Amino acid sequence: MIETVVSVDLMVEEELKVKKNHLAPDFPTGEEKRICIVSGLYGDELQGQYICYEVIRRIKLEYENLIGIVDVYPALNPMGLDSKTREIPGSGIDMNSIFPGSKLGALGEYTASCIFDDIKGADVCIDLHASNLYVHEVPQVRMNDDRVDELMPIAKCLNVDMIWIHPSNSVLNGSLAYSLNEVGVRSVVIESGVAYRINQQYCNAIVDGLFALMKEMEIWKGNTVTPKKVPITNDKDIRYINAESSGIFIPGVQLFAQVKKGDELGTVVNVITGAVEEVVYATGDGMICSLRDYPVIEEGSLLARIVGGNAYE
Repeated sequence: MIETVVSVDLMVEEELKVKKNHLAPDFPTGEEKRICIVSGLYGDELQGQYICYEVIRRIKLEYENLIGIVDVYPALNPMGLDSKTREIPGSGIDMNSIFPGSKLGALGEYTASCIFDDIKGADVCIDLHASNLYVHEVPQVRMNDDRVDELMPIAKCLNVDMIWIHPSNSVLNGSLAYSLNEVGVRSVVIESGVAYRINQQYCNAIVDGLFALMKEMEIWKGNTVTPKKVPITNDKDIRYINAESSGIFIPGVQLFAQVKKGDELGTVVNVITGAVEEVVYATGDGMICSLRDYPVIEEGSLLARIVGGNAYE
């Protein structure tokens, strides 16, 4: 059932609406577990659009297997999605920095408050993201190091390729996931791909993981995949490769590649002189988990990340 979470009148007889698809068993008992799947906090991140569609499509195909509640919110920042911008158009506010919001606030804060109140009370929330325009990311779950015990069982179900644990003091306090965890809704962030694109292979693997999680939560009784065993890593296990010159970056490896210290990762070239400005080398052993996608760079630009060190399964 399609429901309106928040509706706000705008100028020129327009209206902002955030909607969700509420999927529940035909004969609920009142004891059902509830999961919320949210996307579209940033208007340039499109991976979640496909994931939301595919989750709803699969549930509708086998509705008899639904034994809990699934609330799907495809576009939490609909104006950003329409204008293809990360922020809320006009105000320039980062939607993912103002939760839990305020009913007495401006447009962004009011919208955030309505969304937060609607999700509050769920057992789990999965916040779907893509990377920015510049760097391509492998599918990964991100969480705070002070929430590992409660969130790791969720993360291991999600069929991603990496779980990245961040120090809690580096996490934005106004983010949706942080704010929901503060009120008892277990929440993790999935990030994958790159902005303005949909990678169906990544998305379908994540959808498989969502159904595995729903089965674990006793929301879904249909068949599911066995989630992949993946590296679990902390910041200390991530090596950042940054450019030491400006120009065009030409990668020599692909995402997921296993590299050794000293392996060539690519070159930075000067297009007017035809010269190679820099040869980029791996600074340690591991897997390429992030790789520059937008080729124009300047000194200091992130070119790659390598996950290695003490990452374990």
